[in-house]
Amino acid sequence: MNIYFLIILILLVLIGLYAIIRNLDIIKIILIYFKDKLLGK
Repeated sequence: MNIYFLIILILLVLIGLYAIIRNLDIIKIILIYFKDKLLGK
């Protein structure tokens, strides 16, 4: 296996994990917002 391919693959996995973590934070904020809307705050 080419070492450059391995490095690129690792970078893509790290970027993907970072994006998923960021999206989970955004999803939590949206859920909190809708919960507050439903409770009439």
